[in-house]
This record gives sequence, structure tokens and C-alpha cells, in this order.
Amino acid sequence: MARLGVKRERHLIEPGLYTMGKPTKESPVFVSANYTLSFDALRSALHGNDCYILVLDTKGINVWCAAGKKTFGTNELVYRIEVVGLNDVVNHRTLIVPQLGATGVDAREVRARSGFKVEFGPVRAADLPEYLKTHQATREMRRVRFTLSDRIVLIPVEMKNFLIPVLIASVILALVGNYTAAAAAMAAAFTGLVLFPIFLQWIPTTDFSIKGFLIGGVTAIPFAQNAFYGMTNETMWVRYGWALAYMLVIPSISAFLALNFTGSSTFTSVTGVKREIFLYMPKIAWMFGIGIILIIVLIAMKLLEGI
Repeated sequence: MARLGVKRERHLIEPGLYTMGKPTKESPVFVSANYTLSFDALRSALHGNDCYILVLDTKGINVWCAAGKKTFGTNELVYRIEVVGLNDVVNHRTLIVPQLGATGVDAREVRARSGFKVEFGPVRAADLPEYLKTHQATREMRRVRFTLSDRIVLIPVEMKNFLIPVLIASVILALVGNYTAAAAAMAAAFTGLVLFPIFLQWIPTTDFSIKGFLIGGVTAIPFAQNAFYGMTNETMWVRYGWALAYMLVIPSISAFLALNFTGSSTFTSVTGVKREIFLYMPKIAWMFGIGIILIIVLIAMKLLEGI
């Protein structure tokens, strides 16, 4: 249900201190977010270990995203240590924090304010059993990956967020008799929501928005060509109008969806995402706006001809 984005706001647990097995005062303490998938991934990896799990209040957001928002951060970590009375629970003063939480946690400040040392563990919880043997992360454990399977598993929740608006737009276009434009709307969404995540690492450039423009442009070409060869009864300027509209709207939709995907990827950084938003969002908005106005004008003229 979480992977499908169903009742997303309910996929969280109460912040606090949890136990695995029969921990003692010498057992390790792991830090996690109160998003169920993050918490469950950690529990699964630690199966058979006696330990504590300190869950921070990240508002139901995963470690990586919450660290960027600072809800998985220094203040919350220090606060949670005090609230659960961790000083009295364990004799040692070491916390094992996910590496992807490092952007939100200042280890020096945590130690100064709480007395607990922050030890950054591996990127993936699955590597914890091996990591606990030496408490030293290998180069591979430190490597951040965003594989094809990692990206595909995100497609359903991304589709859930945008599917209804796209369907509404397609239905409206179909009702006014322009089935090609309706298909173009579906194709634009499919490109940004499905094809972009799949081909992400192979699309040239590093900016997600430019990647979205490129793959959206490829998708738009057949529709633009159809405007010339499929609309045989229309005047040439109308054909040019539809071709231009497709080349403006489809790439802008896929670019927006690609930009939105930056929040799902470990390929991006907070500063990089902010730069993309300020650099490309105005261009995306202008392209989309001009394209939509052009489509409205073309449809209106067609309807007026019918009257």
C-alpha cells in the first residue's frame, strides 16, 4: 500500500525507543525515521540482533528526504535522546545513524549537546550485519546507488499522484473530438512517469529537467509529424499550429515530471534541486502556457467552424 501511495499519511509509527530481541545496556542503538518502510527495512536487516532502535519524528518521511528537510536532524535527534532517557538505558554513548541521514545531522553538535557520538553506518540497511562485525564501512557500503529496480518501484506512487489530472485532460480533449491531442496528453504523462525513471541514467546531461525535455521532445516528434501528414483536411498554418503545440506541451510536461522526480532520487542534492527549480521552472511554465493557449485557440476555431 505504501509503494502505491495509498493513504500515504498513515504509513508512519510513533517516535520513540524500540527494542529488538533482548537488548542490554551494552547493546547498540540504531537511529531511524518514523516512516514504516524505513523502519521495517532496518528491523528486517537487524533480525536476530539484540539492539535498540531510536525512531525520530520525521513526519512519516524517509531518512534521505527527511535529512534534506532537517526533520531527521540534529535538534530532533538530541530531543529524542532526552525524551526517551537514553542515558539511563545504555552504558555506552554511541549512536549508529544511516549514512543518508548525514545531511541533516551534525555529529559534533550532537555530541556536544547530548554526549552521544554519532557513527554513520552504511547506505543500505541490508549491509548492517556485515558492518557490525567491524563497525567499519567498506567503499561498497558507502556507495550510493539508484538502480533500475530502485527506480521502477517508485513508478506506481508517482503515477498515483498525477494520473487523475492527466485522465481528466485526456477525457476533455476526447470529448471535443481531438483524439490525437488526448493521446498526446497520455503519452506525455507516460514519458515523464514511466520512461524517464527507466532510462534516467542513460539520458544525456545531469540536470533532470533537461533530461525530461529531451525524452519529451522525442515523444513529441511523432505527434508533430502527424499534424502534417495526418491532418490532410486542415490548412497549413493549422498543421503548423498543432505541431508547435505538441513540441511545446509534451516536453514541458515530461520536464516538470522529471524535475519532480528529483525528490525521489539519491542522484540529486538539496542545492542542485533548488538550482533546477529556479532555473527551469519558469521555462517549463512558459512553454506549457503558450502550448495550452495555442491548443485552446485551435480547438475553439475548429468548433466555431462546425457551428
